[in-house]
Amino acid sequence: MDPVRSPQDAQTIRRLRLGIGVVGIGLPLVLPVGHALVTGRLTLQESISGYYHTEMRNVFVGSLCAVGVFLLSYRYRRLDDLLSTVAGALAVVVALFPTTTDVPAGTLSTSDTVVGWVHQVAAAALFGVLAVFCLHLFPVRDATTPGARARNRLYRTCGFLILAAIALGLTSALLPEEVRDPLKPLFWCEAAAVLAFGLAWLVKGEAMFRERSTAQPGQ
Repeated sequence: MDPVRSPQDAQTIRRLRLGIGVVGIGLPLVLPVGHALVTGRLTLQESISGYYHTEMRNVFVGSLCAVGVFLLSYRYRRLDDLLSTVAGALAVVVALFPTTTDVPAGTLSTSDTVVGWVHQVAAAALFGVLAVFCLHLFPVRDATTPGARARNRLYRTCGFLILAAIALGLTSALLPEEVRDPLKPLFWCEAAAVLAFGLAWLVKGEAMFRERSTAQPGQ
């Protein structure tokens, strides 16, 4: 589990982290705003993934595939490599296997139901892996590193927020339809999780700009 070996490698890792962070923060904002501009009205879908079935499909799929490529290209330490590869593959699956949350139940075929199930499992697993990055891999072990304590608190807050969003999103299906329709709880849970992981990756990328000359295996 070697640290980054050269400034060029460190710069590449920083850019990948920043790229993941920017896309993560932008996605839950760009999708509803873009949909509103196209349709002339601001209406939220049942979930972020629901924008696959709107005019914003290409933005949704392209953004997730970009995140997937960034994660597949991400190389740092052995555990980071493994988890980022798994997360990258999951992101591509989430992009290419559409959700069925915004599709009328009576119009779904058996294959549609299976695809929707794959999407939900992959999305939950993706958020779970990204929470591990925030809770275990991103925090700096050396508390004497400038700003380490504040960043560690932010990483862990983001990680717990992702886990809470997963739990609330899964239980939102138990709410009555008359509650889910106006409130869109799954959308807000997914938006919170995506913003949290995006913020964590963005901060980690910026932190590396200052840390790369003294990078240690625990950073």
